[in-house]
Amino acid sequence: MECQNQIFSCFYTYPFQIFQFLKKVAADWHRISDRKKEKWKIQSHPFLLFRLPQKFHLYAQFFLFLQLLSFIIQPVSSQDWDGVIVTQADFQALQAFKLELVDTKGFLRSWNNTRYGACSGGWIGIKCAQGQVIVIQLPWKGLGGRITERIGQLQALRKLSLHDNLIGGPIPSSLGFLPNLRGVQLFNNQLSGSIPPSLGFSPLLQTLDLGNNSLTGTIPASLANSSKLFRLNLSFNSLTGSFPVSLTGSKSLIFLALQYNNLSGPIPDSWGGTQEESLFRLQSLTLDHNFFSGTIPSSFGKLSKLEELSLSHNQISGTIPNEIGGLSRLQKLDFSNNAINGSLPITLSNLSSLVVLNVESNQIDNQIPETLNNLHNLSVLNLRENRFTGHIPASIGNISTLTQLDLALNNLTGEIPATIGDLPNLRSFNVSYNNLSGPVPAQLSQKFNSSSFVGNLQLCGYSDSTPCHTAPSQVTPTPSQQKKHGRELSTKDIILIAAGALLVVLLLLCCILLFCLIRKRAAASKGKDAPDTGRAASASAAASARGEKGVPTAGGEGEAGGETGGKLVHFDGPMVFTADDLLCATAEIMGKSTYGTVYKATLEDGNQVAVKRLREKITKNQREFETEVNVLGKIRHPNLLALRAYYLGPKGEKLLVFDYMPKGSLAAFLHARGPDTPIDWPTRMKIAQGMTRGLFYLHTNENIIHGNLTSSNILLDEHTNAKIADFGLSRLMTAAANSNVIATAGALGYRAPELSKLKKANTKTDVYSLGVIILELLTGKSPGEAMNGVDLPQWVASIVKEEWTNEVFDLELMRDASTIGDELLNTLKLALHCVDPSPSARPEVQQVLQQLEEIRPEMVAPTSSGDDVAGVPSTSE
Repeated sequence: MECQNQIFSCFYTYPFQIFQFLKKVAADWHRISDRKKEKWKIQSHPFLLFRLPQKFHLYAQFFLFLQLLSFIIQPVSSQDWDGVIVTQADFQALQAFKLELVDTKGFLRSWNNTRYGACSGGWIGIKCAQGQVIVIQLPWKGLGGRITERIGQLQALRKLSLHDNLIGGPIPSSLGFLPNLRGVQLFNNQLSGSIPPSLGFSPLLQTLDLGNNSLTGTIPASLANSSKLFRLNLSFNSLTGSFPVSLTGSKSLIFLALQYNNLSGPIPDSWGGTQEESLFRLQSLTLDHNFFSGTIPSSFGKLSKLEELSLSHNQISGTIPNEIGGLSRLQKLDFSNNAINGSLPITLSNLSSLVVLNVESNQIDNQIPETLNNLHNLSVLNLRENRFTGHIPASIGNISTLTQLDLALNNLTGEIPATIGDLPNLRSFNVSYNNLSGPVPAQLSQKFNSSSFVGNLQLCGYSDSTPCHTAPSQVTPTPSQQKKHGRELSTKDIILIAAGALLVVLLLLCCILLFCLIRKRAAASKGKDAPDTGRAASASAAASARGEKGVPTAGGEGEAGGETGGKLVHFDGPMVFTADDLLCATAEIMGKSTYGTVYKATLEDGNQVAVKRLREKITKNQREFETEVNVLGKIRHPNLLALRAYYLGPKGEKLLVFDYMPKGSLAAFLHARGPDTPIDWPTRMKIAQGMTRGLFYLHTNENIIHGNLTSSNILLDEHTNAKIADFGLSRLMTAAANSNVIATAGALGYRAPELSKLKKANTKTDVYSLGVIILELLTGKSPGEAMNGVDLPQWVASIVKEEWTNEVFDLELMRDASTIGDELLNTLKLALHCVDPSPSARPEVQQVLQQLEEIRPEMVAPTSSGDDVAGVPSTSE
């Protein structure tokens, strides 16, 4: 009987075996008696009661045969199925589960009232083994309602994934009695009530993620009984009570997140217990934004594998224990916004892996340790709003990886060390409101505005209103020195000397201009000497012979040298210029980055190009450089900034020539515009889709990971089409330079969290950066802005959690909320999916592009010019 029930549900998996079974049934049919045969026919085929003609039965049998034949030749289902239909108990539990949910979008229509489709792949989100449900996976389906207690009937259930829905009500306590349960992912819902203590009785539970709900009550101490639990996320809820002491002895926990709750009391000082340190695997501990009090537990020092420790925005007092300095793997340490006092322990200088040190808004005093320069990987040093005294250590200038340094609102004295001005990657600097004096180093005053230095009454040289007055020399010259120097220069003498120097400079300038003019005319006269017929071919041949003219060859490349002795290589493009044209062009600095300086160069014929001068010490040797840059120069796509040429100078300088984008970067387009320049939703979505297409092409067609995707690297042409810049530049750089770029991206808010330990970008880290930029388009906020001490994704998540979703969007977009509201919400969900802390939960860029085009399908890809698509040289040329 069981096999007969399975016949039609098994066709896709075992078509030939079932066909043999039907043949056997037909043979048995002829062997039974006429009387029994007639009875069986009437019971199995009621239509025979109408005594239809024999000819009709022949037609019916022929039609049945055709149906069987069509079933046999159908392709096998893509989902592996063992051929066993779902058990009656599991079927009833699934029906009850569906009944309690609100499916406004109709995703559960496939859950019909028969048992045959549940395990064969017909029911969306269900996976089975031996007729028992082992996985329910329905994230991002817009489901409401609640989770039924009858889910406890699914005794074989291993994974329950319902995250990013609108499910409310309590968490069923029956979940804790499922013996095979391994993963529960219910984050980003509207669950209420308390956490069932029974969850601690699941012997195989590995992941419990209930973040971003409305859960209340205390954290059950029984959760520590799950000896295999390695990820526990209860963040962004309204949990109260104290920290369970039992969790401090867990040997399986790797990730523990309790931030943004209402937990209180002291943090237990029993971490690691009396066991060996090597037995404890905890790597990430985030307890920020609660009401914890007391002191920092010294037993944290036993967590030898700890990489992230965040206690910010609590009420913690006392000093920082010296034992923290023993955490050699620690990368992020955040004690900001507490009431911590005492000195900064010298032992912190032993944290060789530390990337972020933040103790902002505390009461720490004494001097800043000189030994901080031992933190060779430090990127962010935030000592703001404390009571530090003494001088700023000059040794800080030796931390070459430093990108942010904030020493504002302290009691520091003395001068700003000149070594800090030499930091190559410093992007943010603030020493305002101290007692500093003396001149500001020129490198710092040129790079940062006056807000970084205000509030220091004796500090000068950081703005036009605070000039430094040179004091007269107090040294009395000896008689021999007086004779040697002779009489002092009069005012008339000084004026004459200055005038003479100015005249010499003007003469030099005139000579240089005259030289360039003569060369230009000579080149023009040589071009006129060639006959009109076949002029292009003659010019190309002459240029190749002289090594002067950069005319592209048929293969898409051209080389030129010019009188400078350098080497200019052209790729296909609309403009042709010589090396001398490029070097004599009028240049204007557009910006600086870790890779080098970008200029807007205006050639003598009026054409404009963007020129990136690479820093010489960070690039590969010339042979490797040329191999890689020749590949990059042949990449063409409408949403990628085309590399048109490169120049290798005689002294090792390297220049990359790109198309000039008149509207600049997306960062400037969004954040540097006036209040009277709104950006509508279609334009923002066009930019989002464009940059996603460009990234998709890089990942799939060129196998290139960007690794430094920011809004500053998204450029806009005159039609506001997005073009990704700086792709593939990591191939031209040394490994050290690339790690600096990753650190910079993190400081600016675009770096995926796993890069702090992986140090190597991949497709999922690019998708994270893409998600941050989409959030930037939606909110109008820069990821570098301070938003209550959290980054942009966390800020958005906190606003959404409070059900103030409308507060997330840029005010300019809310004016049209009645017409574009659904598009905004769907794009927000997609962006939050992209910035998921777990890389495996993020979509691939192809899925992001597909969803963006579904959200706003009328946004078609920009029409490509022949320069972008047609005639693109292949990388094999």
